[in-house]
Amino acid sequence: MEKILISACLYGEAVRYDGHHNQLTHPVLKQWQAQNRLIVFCPEVSAGLPTPRAPAEIQPEGRITDSTGADVTAAFETGSAQALALCQHHQIQLALLKEGSPSCGSQLIYNGRFEGKKIPGQGQTTAVLRAHGIRVFSENQIDQLVAHIVATQ
Repeated sequence: MEKILISACLYGEAVRYDGHHNQLTHPVLKQWQAQNRLIVFCPEVSAGLPTPRAPAEIQPEGRITDSTGADVTAAFETGSAQALALCQHHQIQLALLKEGSPSCGSQLIYNGRFEGKKIPGQGQTTAVLRAHGIRVFSENQIDQLVAHIVATQ
Protein backbone atom coordinates (compact mmCIF):
# COMPACT_ATOMS: atom_id res chain seq x y z
CA MET A 1 0.00 0.00 0.00
CA GLU A 2 1.38 3.37 -1.03
CA LYS A 3 2.65 5.61 1.78
CA ILE A 4 1.66 9.28 2.11
CA LEU A 5 3.87 11.98 3.59
CA ILE A 6 1.85 14.19 5.97
CA SER A 7 2.84 17.41 7.70
CA ALA A 8 3.37 16.71 11.40
CA CYS A 9 1.22 19.71 12.34
CA LEU A 10 -1.70 18.31 10.32
CA TYR A 11 -1.22 15.01 12.11
CA GLY A 12 -1.66 16.81 15.44
CA GLU A 13 1.93 17.31 16.57
CA ALA A 14 2.65 20.70 18.17
CA VAL A 15 5.44 21.68 15.77
CA ARG A 16 4.15 24.94 14.29
CA TYR A 17 6.20 28.07 14.76
CA ASP A 18 3.83 29.12 17.57
CA GLY A 19 4.08 25.77 19.35
CA HIS A 20 0.61 24.64 18.27
CA HIS A 21 -0.71 22.17 15.70
CA ASN A 22 -3.23 22.27 12.86
CA GLN A 23 -4.67 18.81 13.42
CA LEU A 24 -6.73 17.75 10.45
CA THR A 25 -9.85 15.78 11.24
CA HIS A 26 -11.05 13.78 8.28
CA PRO A 27 -12.39 10.23 8.43
CA VAL A 28 -9.90 8.97 5.85
CA LEU A 29 -6.95 9.93 8.07
CA LYS A 30 -7.96 7.36 10.69
CA GLN A 31 -8.23 4.76 7.93
CA TRP A 32 -4.79 5.64 6.53
CA GLN A 33 -3.33 5.60 10.03
CA ALA A 34 -4.77 2.14 10.68
CA GLN A 35 -3.30 1.00 7.34
CA ASN A 36 0.11 2.37 8.37
CA ARG A 37 0.18 4.58 5.26
CA LEU A 38 1.13 7.88 6.88
CA ILE A 39 4.71 9.05 7.24
CA VAL A 40 4.65 12.05 9.61
CA PHE A 41 7.27 14.75 9.07
CA CYS A 42 8.01 18.41 9.81
CA PRO A 43 10.81 19.79 7.64
CA GLU A 44 11.44 22.76 9.92
CA VAL A 45 11.77 20.79 13.14
CA SER A 46 13.72 18.05 11.37
CA ALA A 47 16.21 20.70 10.22
CA GLY A 48 16.77 21.76 13.82
CA LEU A 49 14.52 24.80 14.15
CA PRO A 50 13.00 25.07 17.64
CA THR A 51 9.35 25.03 18.64
CA PRO A 52 8.20 27.66 19.22
CA ARG A 53 10.20 29.84 16.83
CA ALA A 54 9.82 33.18 15.09
CA PRO A 55 7.51 32.94 12.07
CA ALA A 56 9.30 32.75 8.73
CA GLU A 57 8.29 33.84 5.24
CA ILE A 58 9.77 33.49 1.77
CA GLN A 59 11.11 36.80 0.52
CA PRO A 60 10.60 37.96 -3.09
CA GLU A 61 14.21 37.08 -3.98
CA GLY A 62 13.73 33.55 -2.62
CA ARG A 63 15.56 33.75 0.71
CA ILE A 64 13.59 32.74 3.80
CA THR A 65 13.78 35.03 6.80
CA ASP A 66 12.06 35.02 10.14
CA SER A 67 10.29 37.96 11.71
CA THR A 68 13.48 38.97 13.54
CA GLY A 69 15.30 39.33 10.21
CA ALA A 70 17.38 36.16 10.60
CA ASP A 71 18.06 34.26 7.38
CA VAL A 72 16.78 30.71 7.90
CA THR A 73 17.06 29.60 4.28
CA ALA A 74 19.68 26.93 5.05
CA ALA A 75 17.42 25.25 7.61
CA PHE A 76 14.51 25.20 5.16
CA GLU A 77 16.76 23.75 2.46
CA THR A 78 17.97 21.07 4.88
CA GLY A 79 14.40 20.20 5.86
CA SER A 80 13.28 19.94 2.25
CA ALA A 81 16.23 17.67 1.42
CA GLN A 82 15.34 15.46 4.40
CA ALA A 83 11.71 15.32 3.26
CA LEU A 84 12.82 14.24 -0.22
CA ALA A 85 15.14 11.59 1.20
CA LEU A 86 12.31 10.25 3.36
CA CYS A 87 9.99 10.11 0.34
CA GLN A 88 12.61 8.34 -1.72
CA HIS A 89 13.31 5.86 1.08
CA HIS A 90 9.60 4.97 1.41
CA GLN A 91 8.87 5.34 -2.33
CA ILE A 92 6.32 8.05 -1.51
CA GLN A 93 4.65 9.74 -4.47
CA LEU A 94 1.93 11.66 -2.55
CA ALA A 95 2.14 14.29 0.16
CA LEU A 96 -0.46 16.06 2.29
CA LEU A 97 1.16 19.28 3.47
CA LYS A 98 0.12 22.42 5.37
CA GLU A 99 -1.08 25.25 3.13
CA GLY A 100 0.49 28.66 3.67
CA SER A 101 3.67 27.34 5.25
CA PRO A 102 7.03 28.56 3.90
CA SER A 103 8.01 24.88 3.84
CA CYS A 104 4.79 23.10 2.92
CA GLY A 105 2.51 25.61 1.17
CA SER A 106 1.34 24.19 -2.15
CA GLN A 107 -0.79 26.99 -3.58
CA LEU A 108 -0.38 29.95 -1.23
CA ILE A 109 2.41 31.37 0.90
CA TYR A 110 2.68 34.57 2.92
CA ASN A 111 3.92 37.60 1.01
CA GLY A 112 7.26 37.96 2.80
CA ARG A 113 6.35 41.16 4.66
CA PHE A 114 4.84 39.55 7.79
CA GLU A 115 1.51 41.27 7.10
CA GLY A 116 -0.64 38.15 7.25
CA LYS A 117 -1.37 38.39 3.50
CA LYS A 118 -1.10 35.35 1.26
CA ILE A 119 -0.01 35.24 -2.35
CA PRO A 120 0.18 32.46 -4.93
CA GLY A 121 3.28 30.37 -4.39
CA GLN A 122 4.75 27.24 -2.92
CA GLY A 123 6.97 26.47 0.03
CA GLN A 124 10.54 25.18 -0.09
CA THR A 125 9.68 21.54 0.63
CA THR A 126 6.76 21.50 -1.79
CA ALA A 127 8.97 22.89 -4.55
CA VAL A 128 11.63 20.22 -3.98
CA LEU A 129 9.11 17.37 -3.80
CA ARG A 130 7.32 18.52 -6.94
CA ALA A 131 10.63 18.86 -8.79
CA HIS A 132 11.09 15.14 -8.11
CA GLY A 133 7.62 14.13 -9.30
CA ILE A 134 5.89 13.89 -5.93
CA ARG A 135 2.31 15.19 -5.98
CA VAL A 136 1.58 17.61 -3.15
CA PHE A 137 -1.90 18.30 -1.81
CA SER A 138 -2.93 20.73 0.94
CA GLU A 139 -5.38 20.09 3.74
CA ASN A 140 -7.92 21.96 1.57
CA GLN A 141 -7.47 19.33 -1.14
CA ILE A 142 -7.83 16.14 0.90
CA ASP A 143 -10.88 15.07 -1.10
CA GLN A 144 -8.84 15.50 -4.30
CA LEU A 145 -6.08 13.38 -2.76
CA VAL A 146 -8.62 10.67 -1.89
CA ALA A 147 -10.04 10.81 -5.44
CA HIS A 148 -6.52 10.54 -6.89
CA ILE A 149 -5.79 7.46 -4.79
CA VAL A 150 -9.09 5.81 -5.76
CA ALA A 151 -8.50 6.58 -9.45
CA THR A 152 -5.02 5.08 -9.44
CA GLN A 153 -5.79 1.87 -7.52
